[in-house]
Amino acid sequence: MRVFDAHRLLGQLPNTPAGVTADGLLAELDHLDIDACAATSTAELFGDPADPAARQAAGTVAGPRTLAVPVIVPAVAGAGWPATVDDVLAASPALVRACPVRHRFDPLGPVAVRWWPRLAEHGIPVAIDAAECGLPVVAALAAVHPGLRILVLSPGYRELRRLGELLETFPGVHVETGTVVTAGGVEWLAGRYGAHRLVFGTGAPRWDDAGARFLLEHLDLPAADVAMIAAGSARALIGTRWPW
Repeated sequence: MRVFDAHRLLGQLPNTPAGVTADGLLAELDHLDIDACAATSTAELFGDPADPAARQAAGTVAGPRTLAVPVIVPAVAGAGWPATVDDVLAASPALVRACPVRHRFDPLGPVAVRWWPRLAEHGIPVAIDAAECGLPVVAALAAVHPGLRILVLSPGYRELRRLGELLETFPGVHVETGTVVTAGGVEWLAGRYGAHRLVFGTGAPRWDDAGARFLLEHLDLPAADVAMIAAGSARALIGTRWPW
């Protein structure tokens, strides 16, 4: 079974003495039998994405087994990153990440609402961390821009009811499974809304990757559904930018 981790971080985490190097990331993927991953630079995620040091760090993320997930900040000229949505489209990333709370922008503001339809038109999904901004923000964005495909990261096991509402109401919403660690939670979502809406991801090293990988291996689902969660749903989400 091929496994793709749709949520990895590369670099130093805040308030930690050391970070995850590219070699360390590959070693951990090998240890957990994960074929490839999508990763975001921690310098972009926890700092200013436009800072030269963050740009330099972001340039080291992509590799043979790693898709780079850039952080975007839709804002007025000089206050966001990249300068325009056209710059994002020109780079054609497999996935982008947005952090409305951490980077202090309004996902439904006048600049952002011009970005989302363009990303949707070009098939570029947006990853949003539920632990950072909350599921109501995801719901509001999906309601205003139904064509935008959204990957909900780190939703947690206590959010099954609201995750169900999102999946039932908005066809473009997908959910990362790594933090849905309650007994039968992933199975319940797959049974009601389809395994193709669920994407394997760990959030490592911020979250535990071994537990997420163990959960994937022991899901009480048909083999085809497990394979879909492990890599198939991410492949459909990413499309032609898929690494294999």
